[in-house]
Amino acid sequence: MNSATEVFEPLRADDPSAVAGYRIAARLGAGGMGRVYLSHTRGGRPVAIKVVRPELAEDPAFRRRFRREVEAARRVRGAYTAELIDADADGTPPWLATLYVPGPSLSQAVARRGPLPVPAVLWLMAGVAEALQAIHAAGIVHRDMKPSNVLLAADGPRVIDFGISLASDTTAHTTTGATVGTPQYMAPEQASAGEVTPAADVFALGQTAAFAALGEPLYGTGPSALVLYRIVHSEPDLTRLPQELRPLIARCLAADPQERATPAELVAACRQLMGEDLDADSGPALWREVTGPEPTVPEPAPVPVPEPARAPEQVSEEPAPSPAHGALPWTPGRVPAAPAPARTPLSADTMRRVWQPPQPATPETPEQRRKRRRRNTLVTAASLLTVTLVLGSGWLVLDRAADRVRDAAHAPTDKTDRTDKGSPAGTARAASGNPAPGAGPSAQSQSPNPSPSSPPRAIPYPMLRLEEDNSIGIQEPVQHADRAGDIRLECGDYECSLVSSTSVITMLRGKPNGSLDSCRTALEDATKKSQSLHLAAAGSEFCLKHPSGDIALFVITIKATSDLPDLPATVSADMTVWRAA
Repeated sequence: MNSATEVFEPLRADDPSAVAGYRIAARLGAGGMGRVYLSHTRGGRPVAIKVVRPELAEDPAFRRRFRREVEAARRVRGAYTAELIDADADGTPPWLATLYVPGPSLSQAVARRGPLPVPAVLWLMAGVAEALQAIHAAGIVHRDMKPSNVLLAADGPRVIDFGISLASDTTAHTTTGATVGTPQYMAPEQASAGEVTPAADVFALGQTAAFAALGEPLYGTGPSALVLYRIVHSEPDLTRLPQELRPLIARCLAADPQERATPAELVAACRQLMGEDLDADSGPALWREVTGPEPTVPEPAPVPVPEPARAPEQVSEEPAPSPAHGALPWTPGRVPAAPAPARTPLSADTMRRVWQPPQPATPETPEQRRKRRRRNTLVTAASLLTVTLVLGSGWLVLDRAADRVRDAAHAPTDKTDRTDKGSPAGTARAASGNPAPGAGPSAQSQSPNPSPSSPPRAIPYPMLRLEEDNSIGIQEPVQHADRAGDIRLECGDYECSLVSSTSVITMLRGKPNGSLDSCRTALEDATKKSQSLHLAAAGSEFCLKHPSGDIALFVITIKATSDLPDLPATVSADMTVWRAA
C-alpha cells in the first residue's frame, strides 16, 4: 500500500497527471499490482498513491478482494504503520492512498551500509512488533512481512503493504494449493499451505530481524523450493547472530506457532534489552546513522490555472481626437472609434419618394395564367431531368467501385500469390480465372479487413498455477490439467524453463512495467519458444505471441523450482492476454 525509494522518478508519457483529484508529483515505482506515485493532500502532506493495473481492474474477483483489503486496512491504526487515508475500490481504475514515509526500506539500507548494529536491530524489532499489534488487533494477518515492507523513517520503522494480506474474519481468496507470501520469509505452516495465523507474522519478523543483523536471509538463498525445504525441515543456524539477539529471535522462529512470542512480549523484551539506550533517547541519532540523510520530497504538483476568458472589447463612442505631430493616433490597447456620420433631417418630399403605400393587386388575365402554367411545367420537367442525371451518375460511380472491390478480392493477398503470379502456374490460373490453391469462395468475395478502430482489450487471468504435469493455454480454456496448453514447465537436472510448442517467448528486462506496447517491441525479433527460469524471480515478466496473433504477458508471482525429489517444481503467475493484437 505504500512505497518509498531514494530516487523519485519523473513521470512518463503514460502516467496520469492526477488521480481522483490528487495531483501527481513523481513516480515511486511499479509492481505486480500497479504503479505507485507521490502526491500530496490539500494541506500539503505527502501521500503514496497506488493505482491498480487496468487488466486487474477489469477482473470482478480482483475488485472484490481489493475492496475487502481496503475495508480491512481502514481498521489499522498504529504509530509504526503507514496509515491508509483514502481509497476507491470502485474507481476506474481502483486506487488507494497512504501516508508517504520518507526513508529507505530495510533491504535498501542493508544493501547500502551492511548489517545493522544490535541497538538498531532491537529498535527495529520493537517498532515492527508494535505495528503487528495494531494490525492483528484489526483482525488482519499481514502474510508478507519482509525487509522491503519495512520502511526506516527518521523516528522509527513503518510496516507497509497489506496488498496480499488476509482479514482473519473473511474467507481465504487463494486458489487451491496456492501460497501467498515471499518464500524466504514464510513460516513453516505457511510454506506447507497450512493454517496461517498471526503467529506467522511473528516468524517473519524473526527472519526480518536476522536479515538486518546478518545482511542476508537467515535460511540462505537459492531456488525458492530449496529455501522452503530448509524452513520446513531444518532448524535455523543462530550461531552467526550476535549473542544478545539469539534468545529473542529464537522465540520468534519456533517451529510450533503456539510456542512463538507474541508481539506484546517482543516489545517488552526489546525495551528491556535496550535499557539505557532507550532512556538516553538515542533513537533519532541511531536512525540517522542507519537511514542516512532524509530524501527531499518534491513539492506538490502545480494546479493548472485556466486562462480567464477575454471580455469583449468595448468600442468607444467618442470620436478620436486629432493626433499631434509625431504622436500615436490612439492610445495602445484601445481601439479607436470611427466618427459617427452627420445626420440630416429628411424632407417631406424625400419621405414620399422613399415610402410608397401598398397598391391593390390587379386581377390575373387568362393569357397570364396560361404563361404561368407553361413556366411551371418547364421548371418541373427540368428538375426531373436533373434528378435522373444525378442518379444515373451515382449508379455509374457505385458500379465502378464494385468493380474495384471485385478486382481487389481476386488480387494476390499473401507472399505465395505474389511470388507465384509470374510463374507459369500462376499465369495459367490467371488466364483461366481459377483462384489460388486453398482459396475458397469467401476469399474471392470478401474485401480486406478494415483496421481496428480501438486497441485490443486486455483480458486478465490471475493466480494461475503451472507444474510439470499441467499447462496453461493462451486461448480458452486457459488452465489445463494436462500438457496440451501453450505454456509448459519443463525441468532438468539444474534448472527449469517455460516451453511452448506454438508460441514465441521472450523475457522482459529492467523494471517490471509490462504492457502491450513493451511486449510488441520485445517480440519483434524473438524466435525462441523456450525461456530459462534460472534468473527469474517473483515479478519477472515474460511476453508470448500465439500464431493467432494473441499476445500474452506472463508475470511470475511465486517461483518454487528445485531438483529435490520431494518438492515438485511450481510456478504461480498472473497472465494478461490481448486478443488479435
